[in-house]
Amino acid sequence: MRTVFVLGAGIMQIPALRIAKERGWRVVAADGSDKAAGIPYADEFVHVDLKDRPALEAAARRIRSESGLDGVMTAGTDFSASVAWVAEQLGLPGIPFETALNASDKSRMRAVFAAAGIPSPRFVVLSREDPSFGLSDHLAFPLVVKPVDNMGARGCRLVRDGAELAEALADAHGHSRSGRAIVEEYLDGPEFSLDALVHEGRIHLCGIADRHITFAPYFVEMGHTMPTAFPERDVAEVVRVFEAGVRALGIRNGAAKGDIKLTSRGGFVGEIAARLSGGYMSGWTYPYASGVDPAAGALDIAVGDPPRDVKPLRSWVSAERAFISIPGQVLSVSGERAARAEPYVKEVFFRIRAGDRVVFPANNVEKCGNVISQAPDRPSAVAAAEAAARAVRIRLAPRNPETDAFLAGGWIRNPDGTTWPPSAFRVSPALASAAAALPDRGPDPRTGAAGNRGGDRPRIAYAPLPGAERDGARDWQGRTIAESLSTVEAWTGIFPDDGKADIVLGATFWKALLRGGYQGAAYAVDSLERSL
Repeated sequence: MRTVFVLGAGIMQIPALRIAKERGWRVVAADGSDKAAGIPYADEFVHVDLKDRPALEAAARRIRSESGLDGVMTAGTDFSASVAWVAEQLGLPGIPFETALNASDKSRMRAVFAAAGIPSPRFVVLSREDPSFGLSDHLAFPLVVKPVDNMGARGCRLVRDGAELAEALADAHGHSRSGRAIVEEYLDGPEFSLDALVHEGRIHLCGIADRHITFAPYFVEMGHTMPTAFPERDVAEVVRVFEAGVRALGIRNGAAKGDIKLTSRGGFVGEIAARLSGGYMSGWTYPYASGVDPAAGALDIAVGDPPRDVKPLRSWVSAERAFISIPGQVLSVSGERAARAEPYVKEVFFRIRAGDRVVFPANNVEKCGNVISQAPDRPSAVAAAEAAARAVRIRLAPRNPETDAFLAGGWIRNPDGTTWPPSAFRVSPALASAAAALPDRGPDPRTGAAGNRGGDRPRIAYAPLPGAERDGARDWQGRTIAESLSTVEAWTGIFPDDGKADIVLGATFWKALLRGGYQGAAYAVDSLERSL
């Protein structure tokens, strides 16, 4: 019986853990959290920090002495260097530790690509102590700043001037385990995610997905669609550059995950990691689209066997989409049943629950959850995932300073006039002015501040905004203003003013809705109710 040591026991590692168990292997999983979702799939769990290589090596030696050990692997984590360390120390199959470091540290990776002539952004590495005022001698704005040793777009930001650069460097340094940031030229163009299995130097491509990146100046992936919709010539260029990067890094036996940009100058490597991808790609969207699970092949390679099941069995489409929230504290989450009931929806993953603090995402780990679809054609897969993401509703607790700050407006201004955090709805200037001009009307003086109709609380309405429901604007998830109003009315009992309300919200209501969507408007009503 085979024994495999899997680093990581979270959601992204569940496919590998499950497949190994189905094969009858003995599975040992390690994770820094003793509440990781994948623990039930393992025969044994080791509670250890995945950055602690000596502790992982000690655990691996103990496992080998007790039951034998055939391989070590990970998927969807940034600990491929820990995997390589354990494999190298114990003589197990894998890539050299130095290769893993080159694929984990962005500064080392960029140096490898530069030496090999692989197209990648020009860059400079700065520690906390290094001055940034000399950057203009090497690079020109706009630039991208990111930590050298993190994933999920944490601490990653586009900068357009010196003031933004200083802020971005502080953020990137704070997200870097080594206290270093990489500053590189910004590359415009679409971005692709690629997965591959590599055995004895032969690269087996496991899918190319279109990434949907938004919320400048940050890089938040609101979803991806597998396979890519780009023409064959573009795909060939993306694959060519990715495979050249894999070879330059020296990944000969393992997995590789690439982020590749297609620019007017051709393909450029954003980065390549020596592991299978996270973000639900290697474990869900590619298997749903192709019928092949890359985790199966990765397990084979980890124990020294050639990968099986690498040829696609079908040509379907799978779309992943995220759902998000404005800042605050979660009061309730609804819509799961409706999301799962959408045709072609396969999975709904929640990262939040009542009581949790939420923020507007500036990276890929601050989203509230994800939905995944599978369909025989692209329009059906995309429509299903987007409808399911819209079906989820997150209600926020009233009177929260973080929500109030968000509703007050954005604090980073983009060149196109948008702000970050962005507003839910971008309506015409005329409609925005009309909303801001609507007066709020307080309690009816005949009933008093509490609306004492026999002890009842005051009736609250909102002033109609002519043209609002016909406006074509949609929020971050694609909801219309009319759909958002419907949710707010159902949650709060507020209604369009009919001349009989005690309190009528005008600009207060509409500014909250246009800025924060259904969440903002419901929060405004709930906060008012709390104060009465």
